[in-house]
Amino acid sequence: MLRVEMLSTGDEVLHGQIIDTNAAWLADFLFQQGMPMSGRETVGDSLSSLVETLRERSHIADVLIVNGGLGPTSDDLSALAAATASGVGLVEHAEWLARIEAYFAERGRPMAASNRKQAQIPTNAEMLDNPVGTACGFALRLNKCLMFFTPGVPSEFKVMVEQQIVPRLRQRFTLPEPPLCLRLTTFGTSESDLAAELDGMPLPPQVVLGYRSSSPIIELKLTGPVSQRAAMEQAWERVRAVAGDNCIFEGTVGLPALLAQRLTQQGLKLALSEQFSAGLINLQLQSEAAPLAGGELLPAHCVETLETSLARARSLAELTGAPLALAVSAMSDEQVSVALHTPRGGIGQTVRYRASRHGLRLRQESVAMLALDMLRRWLNGEQACGKNAWLEIVEVIE
Repeated sequence: MLRVEMLSTGDEVLHGQIIDTNAAWLADFLFQQGMPMSGRETVGDSLSSLVETLRERSHIADVLIVNGGLGPTSDDLSALAAATASGVGLVEHAEWLARIEAYFAERGRPMAASNRKQAQIPTNAEMLDNPVGTACGFALRLNKCLMFFTPGVPSEFKVMVEQQIVPRLRQRFTLPEPPLCLRLTTFGTSESDLAAELDGMPLPPQVVLGYRSSSPIIELKLTGPVSQRAAMEQAWERVRAVAGDNCIFEGTVGLPALLAQRLTQQGLKLALSEQFSAGLINLQLQSEAAPLAGGELLPAHCVETLETSLARARSLAELTGAPLALAVSAMSDEQVSVALHTPRGGIGQTVRYRASRHGLRLRQESVAMLALDMLRRWLNGEQACGKNAWLEIVEVIE
């Protein structure tokens, strides 16, 4: 098995001042390519620490992807660290310097002298193209390890991994077939309740059942070799049965994207009126280009009953000409109403929030998910209200 590791650099990453989204993306991307990461490490802006870590990992990892530290400032040390660890100097790459100069010229801006640093790579390195930004990447071999150095900007990093690094790995190594991963996402049930039903279930050889809790949803996934597909699909039926009514989608498309597809396929437009959910529903659906007819965001103190929420949804549908309108009320005394106006009349529910430990943002996300799930259920011709571990149904109109 190829040992692939990642080294993230920068004080801001080490000290938690920014979230290392590049690491999460790379781990998932490489897993899908059949190259699951074996380890991950973070080092701050210290030349000695970087050099020490590069030399140490060069005797252990087969592949090391180093992220960050290729900018023009004094704390960008990756190129110098790579050269020092290799016992070589830095050389200015004329072709890349010309690219940087052209980049600034096209934008009518002078190039600062400090940007020349981004064209300097170790003398034993191969340059890696960066079609998005001004920092080139590079690759070199140190002891047993093939190292790739990439910029920290996510858009530049992802393009470089996809276009420069993975193709080189496929050329140089015999890579395993990507694993088969079956996924479904639940809403309204707890991880412990799912585990009580699923832990201990018989699984095919080399197949693993995993849980990923990201409140208010929980993902279940079954991962294993493609050769076990038939046995995995058989085991997956048990996972589906346990998830039952709480399964909101399978795969990785996401509920907002799924709803956007369903609305488009059925030729339906949706209007939105939000109070407690604070625009989260609009944000999620707009991000997936859902057919929205308009909407409103009201102050969160406008308390109303389920009947008035239904009336508000109906009025919004009439105003916008949309066949569907979804309305979320304010929360009062731990209760909130969700109403959906449809061509066949109104449906809705009032629920009481029972999880006192949840903060405001998680409560808003849970209510937004409740509303999206109610819309999903209606589009699928299912009962509009499902069971939820932390939302107690107080009133239902169907």
